[in-house]
Amino acid sequence: MQSFRGADSNTDHYLVITNVRKSLTVSKQAAQRYERQRFNLRKLNEPEVREQYQIEITNRFAALENLNDDKDINWAWKNIKENIQTSAKESLGLHELKQNKPCFDEECLGFLDQRKWAKMQLIQDPSQSNVDVLNNVRHEISTHFRNKKKANLRAKIEVLETNSKIQNIRDCTGASMILRRFTSLDVI
Repeated sequence: MQSFRGADSNTDHYLVITNVRKSLTVSKQAAQRYERQRFNLRKLNEPEVREQYQIEITNRFAALENLNDDKDINWAWKNIKENIQTSAKESLGLHELKQNKPCFDEECLGFLDQRKWAKMQLIQDPSQSNVDVLNNVRHEISTHFRNKKKANLRAKIEVLETNSKIQNIRDCTGASMILRRFTSLDVI
């Protein structure tokens, strides 16, 4: 980095010149990540689905036993893997990634667009009425988001209560964190 104090640029700042080197690297996580099918294994807790899956697996492996074993081991492994995956996809289905913020929906997006519009109006015409409109929109949005979040936490607590009543320990693991958030909002 060099500064040129004598440069005439009609300002009280000094001209600064620097050389920047950029190096692009590939993220290890992105390079090593491959798309893998994830199955909804929680459906195996249901007796009907478990029986259906067991029947499909036994039928597919019975069909594999009738095939010729003269092929190499890689071909056999590929067949076994494909049979397990197709039967799991048919009976269990794919695991759907959960939404991080289930309380954020289309209505919330509409509120955000409304706030953006009010902000643009304030930038174009900085009058007191536009300032008041923006403040009112911000207030409406914050109360709407707060109420949505409270409703979402109430629904989570109801699910935790039902899981604790049926003694489903696996789904009750995040209860302490949710209860801490719930009590901090003072909605009980």
